[in-house]
Amino acid sequence: MDRRTSKGFPFVSFTTASTAVGTYVCFYAGQLTGSERTLKRNARDDLYNILYTNENAQKLAANLYYEGCLSLKRKKAAADSLSSWLRPTDMRVAPERRRWSAHEDLVLLRLNDDAASAAELGRTQKSCYIRLWRLRTGQVAMPSER
Repeated sequence: MDRRTSKGFPFVSFTTASTAVGTYVCFYAGQLTGSERTLKRNARDDLYNILYTNENAQKLAANLYYEGCLSLKRKKAAADSLSSWLRPTDMRVAPERRRWSAHEDLVLLRLNDDAASAAELGRTQKSCYIRLWRLRTGQVAMPSER
């Protein structure tokens, strides 16, 4: 459990080699915060590094390190310190991510046009361009392969 980034933002990170533990952490934290994480091993250590920041870190720390829980004093103190952070008034909240569906991928491939796809799918032209590029280069599986 860490406290703050170099810019003063609260964060909670988990590192594990276990796929089962990583999957459960993502599931549990997702239920608590509403924030989805994609589990992927890092290249250097072949470990999973799962990160939650700002309000999500505060929620997670408060839930894991509740009053009277069994924990190391330094970890509890670090968790408690996160609760004092307030989002600066000029700091925007990132919009909720919208996952791509197989249907949307098929529309992208059928139209093969960023602007037309954006209009039909209600997404930005840039997001359609990037998704189509990822489909074409094999960075994401084709809808028929899922």
